[in-house]
Amino acid sequence: MRLTFAAAAAALLLLPAAAGAQTYPEPKEPGKIAPKPKGPFKTHTVCKNGKCDFRTIQKAVDKAKAGDKIVVRKGVYKEQVTISGKAKRYLRIVGDRKKPKRVVLEGSNKKQNGFFVNGADQVTIDGFMARNYKANGFFVVNAVGYKLTHLVAAKSGVYGVYAFNSKGGEMSHSEAYYHSDAGFYIGQTPQQDKPIRSVVRDVKSWGNPIGFSATNMRYVTITQSEFFNNAIGIVPNALESEKFPPAEANVITDNDVFWNNFNVHAGAPFKPKKSGVVPLVPVGTGILLLGGRTNTVENNRVYGNYLIGVAAVEGILLDKTTEARALIGNRVTGNTFGAGGEDLNGRDLAFDGNGTGNCWGPNTGVQTTLPADSAMFPACPFSGANAFSQDAQTELLGFAGANALNGWIKHPHKARAGYTPLEVYKK
Repeated sequence: MRLTFAAAAAALLLLPAAAGAQTYPEPKEPGKIAPKPKGPFKTHTVCKNGKCDFRTIQKAVDKAKAGDKIVVRKGVYKEQVTISGKAKRYLRIVGDRKKPKRVVLEGSNKKQNGFFVNGADQVTIDGFMARNYKANGFFVVNAVGYKLTHLVAAKSGVYGVYAFNSKGGEMSHSEAYYHSDAGFYIGQTPQQDKPIRSVVRDVKSWGNPIGFSATNMRYVTITQSEFFNNAIGIVPNALESEKFPPAEANVITDNDVFWNNFNVHAGAPFKPKKSGVVPLVPVGTGILLLGGRTNTVENNRVYGNYLIGVAAVEGILLDKTTEARALIGNRVTGNTFGAGGEDLNGRDLAFDGNGTGNCWGPNTGVQTTLPADSAMFPACPFSGANAFSQDAQTELLGFAGANALNGWIKHPHKARAGYTPLEVYKK
């Protein structure tokens, strides 16, 4: 069963670029952070009407020097903005921080990315909405340091807010919804002897197949955020279509992960992807560690997910780097499940017993686990081999994609002001 599933899955795992029909720059080691520019610095203005320096954001970027500020006034800008190379390091591009939907980048389903940052360190993009792009709303690659804040990303073809092959960034105070893959994504983080951590704080991701995707992500803290009404909430995972597997040394803490039961296979405001991880996502899951090392899931509130609250499964999608398949030293502790019994998960915890040093708890509100044997879930701290169960792994792998609905255990949701459960999309 395991080998059959892995072989079938491998055929689906195309490089993310293929899904967006785009060409990514060749990933390379971002190196050390670029030195701060010395100035003097200028402020450039962009507007649709009235008195300002430029009518397009791109022309302002082209004119700007390292460390300059670009202020963009309200309006709809039908363009893709590219910020490339060391000459554009430390740029600050600011729209409306309080009401980002007033400053819109519109892709009209023709342009690839809203903002595209390549090889420019410490760029800040603050106060914008990007919508209807073929690939991504906000995309950073090959950078050391970035700040993506007060953003809204909606209805793009792959990801909403996306960082790839970069080190030490921030995603904050932002929202992403209705993307064909993930609302937020950090992936292919280079391994580092002295890690520069990235922080994701105060974000909302909903209405996506994946709330937060994290292929081979390292040194990232996700905190004080909400992941709801996706097919799956958060999934650190390991793939060979990107470098540096597996996901490692991430912290998922103090988040609300709830109602991730959006059956994208039954309909969505986007065309569901037929390649990559998305077809395999077990609909109804809060957090899934698909392989990974020394990841911590702690102090989160996980409820109302019809399949599983938090699960961990061997990184079965790795066929070449088999040494990276094992779950090693992951901790799931201090979490609260089921909203005090008022909004239960189908199962609170699930684990195939793979690997070593993986521990589970103490956690609060755990009522149901897969498998039911409590010995499979040793409390933290724990060292030594975990108790692998082929039966548990086979059952968990059987929940791939829409098959997960066969494993749903539905419970009533506790009402939450301002939120409506999304299971089947209706126009």
